Amino acid sequence: MFLRLLFVLLTALNIAVGAWLLLGQPYARGGMPSDPGVTELRLLSEMPVPAPAATAATPAAATAAAPAMATPPRNLSYSCLALGPFATPQDLRSARQALSAQTVRMRSRQEQTSQTSGWWVYLPAAGSRAQALAVARQLAARNINDYFVVSAGDQPNTISLGLFKDPANARKRRDEVAAAGFPARMSERSESVPEYWLDLVVADGGNFDWRSRVRTAGIGSHSTGCF
Repeated sequence: MFLRLLFVLLTALNIAVGAWLLLGQPYARGGMPSDPGVTELRLLSEMPVPAPAATAATPAAATAAAPAMATPPRNLSYSCLALGPFATPQDLRSARQALSAQTVRMRSRQEQTSQTSGWWVYLPAAGSRAQALAVARQLAARNINDYFVVSAGDQPNTISLGLFKDPANARKRRDEVAAAGFPARMSERSESVPEYWLDLVVADGGNFDWRSRVRTAGIGSHSTGCF
């Protein structure tokens, strides 16, 4: 009985040792880790370190890499002109449009100027309204008509004998009344009217021909301060 039990134990021990020798050994290294034709995956730490690039270029290379210098523009001279006077804003706008491509800068401005509105023939103011009316009756007695006695404004009691556009007609009227024995006088009347100017800054001003583009009559030019 004891021998039979010992035999069974030895047999079981031999089977266990054989199984450990067969199944317990690690797999031999070798073979391909992936299928044929598939690129092998590698860690970054396994990649070879690239050789450092050159840090300094040769003088010849630096010269070749430098961009070519542009030729500096030639020095330009500038002139400043004033064109005008333009009678209306529309004339001024037309000139601006015609010259905009030929100028560096432009500006418009308006000024007030005195303009002759006619010539006035009159008798100087009397000392009073009654005296002025008495002189008016004397004019009528000499067949001098077309007059009136000024009663308001800055020259009251003056006797107006007419306002004329043509100075020759004004002189004729003055002489006729003076020949009748009255101290007739003649004076130029003026009024303030706007006029418009166009100031220009142009390159090489001596070659600037604005007259070929601005057709408005009566327009001139003169030098002015630059802006």
